Amino acid sequence: MTQHNHDLTDLQRTVIEQLGEQCASLDAGVLDAHAGDWSDAEKRRPQLVLMPRAPAEVAKALGVLSKLRQKVVVQGGLTGLAGGATPQAGEVAISLARMNAIEEFDRVGGTITVQAGLALEQLQTHVEAEGWFFPLDLGARGSCQVGGNAATNAGGNRVVRFGVMRDLILGMEVALADGTMLTMMNKVTKNTTGIDLKQLFIGSEGILGVITRLVLKLEPKPTVSNTALCALGSFEAATRLLQELRRRLPALSSFELMWDDFMIAAMETGALKAPFATRSPVYVIVETLGASEESERRALEEALEYALENEIVDDVIVAHSLDHGRQLWAYRETVGELLGRLKPHAAFDVGLPMIVMDHFVATMKTRLTSRFPGQTHLFFGHLGDGNLHLLSGPYADTAALHEVEQLVYEEVRTAGGCISAEHGIGVVKQEFLHLSRSAAETDLMLKLKALLDPCGILNGARVVSESAVESSARNS
Repeated sequence: MTQHNHDLTDLQRTVIEQLGEQCASLDAGVLDAHAGDWSDAEKRRPQLVLMPRAPAEVAKALGVLSKLRQKVVVQGGLTGLAGGATPQAGEVAISLARMNAIEEFDRVGGTITVQAGLALEQLQTHVEAEGWFFPLDLGARGSCQVGGNAATNAGGNRVVRFGVMRDLILGMEVALADGTMLTMMNKVTKNTTGIDLKQLFIGSEGILGVITRLVLKLEPKPTVSNTALCALGSFEAATRLLQELRRRLPALSSFELMWDDFMIAAMETGALKAPFATRSPVYVIVETLGASEESERRALEEALEYALENEIVDDVIVAHSLDHGRQLWAYRETVGELLGRLKPHAAFDVGLPMIVMDHFVATMKTRLTSRFPGQTHLFFGHLGDGNLHLLSGPYADTAALHEVEQLVYEEVRTAGGCISAEHGIGVVKQEFLHLSRSAAETDLMLKLKALLDPCGILNGARVVSESAVESSARNS
């Protein structure tokens, strides 16, 4: 603490007295660092930043804040794109960054027990040194934390084989709003002892409780990676290729789809060379992960040869080394630079049934280009799990930004999809939640929120509207 006691507000003084100066910060640099996540939500300093060092300190902090009816925002690595970790007016921030311990590593059963503030990349590196593998992978791996990955049910590039974060969690510990610690540290895959309560908190974006510890399921470490970049004549050809590779390649781990407009922008932004002599409407990055270099590379090459011979694929580049593979992935991984280049932008992360995705993309290209001809509109995604990304911008006018959001999300509803596949609702998409969830579903969410957080302190104004939460609490 660097601020004199007489300069503190009553709230700040009370919280610091009860939790200790070592757990709190009013330093201007710290407050600025916790003023927002990666989204375009308006940045705002929290009243105070709490930095617990252990799960028990999280529970104690929530107990104190609940009695004071002080609203709190839960923060992990601040890499979210929906504004969920950006403070709202008057909120105190709880940062889990100090809670990054690896508590137990079962090298026989393949599980690991970690605190929620552990960075994803640290987890990956640690287990891979011991011959194990945590398959969730995101571009923000160096900053994002596993607690945040769980709170948003993160997906990433390998869902086609390993599933989303929900599929990798065996057990969990959660601090509830009143300071109660809910310990559900299951370590086995089969457990049919009543309602699986941890599922309430996975993907709930911190509105029901704060995830403090996790038991995660590991896979044996792959020793071989094979990558290929394919050029295809249509989206329909990409779906045929996915079906064929799923049938032929048990080691298939990634199937990343990029439309031509995205590839052009990626080459310009990343100063990358055109991969093929001629342009194609659609491109796919394929990756396999396994243990046998010779047999799995041969299986990939044979599958792609079949696709070429049967005119599913127009052209193919198979990486001849790990470095070459990284060069092929570079086209897809320019997304971060594109996000910066197109700000202020609308970044969409929608889920769509594969059967309607091509029609959706064609429709949105036509409508967006017609309505916003001066903006760039890029399409890419994870075809294997129905997750489509759309990046549109820049929009200097907030009214235009809102219009494009309304346009896209209405079309998502028409297509039978969901407005968020992996980034969450946060504050940015809250007003559009009704386009994906029914009134009955939202009502049940509100009842759960009122039950587990009756004072309404946790991540207010996220996912569901604050006024609706307060109304539900009054009627409970």
